[in-house]
Amino acid sequence: MAKRDYYEVLGVNKSASADQIKSAYRKLAVKHHPDKNKGDKAAEEKFKEASEAYHVLSNSERKQNYDNFGHAAFENGGGGRGGFGNFDFSNHFSDIFEDFFGEGFGGGRRSRRSNNRGSDLRYDLSISLEEAFSGKKQDIKFSTSDKCDTCSGSGSKPGHQAGACSMCGGHGQVRSSQGFFTVQQTCPQCAGAGEEITHPCSSCNGQGKKQASKRLSVTIPKGVDDGTRIRLSGKGEAGSKGGGSGDLYLFINVHSHDLFKRSDENLFFECPVSIADAALGTSIEIPTIDGGKAKIKIPAGTQSGKQFRLRGKGMPYMRGNDFGDLYVQVNTEVPISLNKEQKELLEKFREIENEKSNPSIKKFFQKAKSFWKN
Repeated sequence: MAKRDYYEVLGVNKSASADQIKSAYRKLAVKHHPDKNKGDKAAEEKFKEASEAYHVLSNSERKQNYDNFGHAAFENGGGGRGGFGNFDFSNHFSDIFEDFFGEGFGGGRRSRRSNNRGSDLRYDLSISLEEAFSGKKQDIKFSTSDKCDTCSGSGSKPGHQAGACSMCGGHGQVRSSQGFFTVQQTCPQCAGAGEEITHPCSSCNGQGKKQASKRLSVTIPKGVDDGTRIRLSGKGEAGSKGGGSGDLYLFINVHSHDLFKRSDENLFFECPVSIADAALGTSIEIPTIDGGKAKIKIPAGTQSGKQFRLRGKGMPYMRGNDFGDLYVQVNTEVPISLNKEQKELLEKFREIENEKSNPSIKKFFQKAKSFWKN
């Protein structure tokens, strides 16, 4: 049976780019892969046909030979350096799937030590809003796996070294044939390290690490917010058999404050004032997050809910030297438990009140009268 045109097999034209050829092959490879079509000989043949076409068209020299001479370029070892000769498709499939799908289909580019890397750790640290404002240094203590001092983390008894893995020969990968193609996988015996501990360290039983209580001095930068995550590279659990250490992640919890509420870098709080101060005007001192004081002027006739903004009196930005703002909301407090003199004064005040003094009240009742009338 004559071979089909390679462009026809992949469903592309001769002007297709390398990315288009690769994309077309990938779709066919996924669709007809033997693992998805077990026992289906037709799918297996289509898979092999698509892989053969991709092998030719993905290489510029082979593609040019094919465009010039067709299938004849690769018959009887023809086509020079670009020809097939006695081409081994099983090895080629392994290379193709490494490019597309990674280790599960013929990978092996990962570092041998990557599987021995230690675990990442989490530490929850609670601080006050004042500490978030100024930043702080703090010692923390936690249990973890630390590098073995006896073997310096190698896992081997001092004076000995690890030997090559007997299963993979030190490659960290093993290959197995599945039909007409080869799958390359991480060696199950050495977990990809390519080594075996022949004389294990007596202190850590060949693991290269052991449980320990660890102390660290950590710096909390100014401006951290609740939920901030700080990564300390290499401060996590030690790796096994010489593998690298994991990372330590600090998760910051900022306690709520009795006075201030926070929104990003801005702070807010409510300040109660008396009716007399709101009506006549006054000056008041208010606290700031740095422990100091700030004075604000309350103009005569200030309404309840009015906000005053103090620039630069909020929280610092984590990056840079700028600060957020402080917003002070004035809430007018109605007096309770009045004595006789206070009541008499308020009664007299009510008698001499007029609509001009209470414009909002006047406007409200005008709207209410209009509503009732309609």
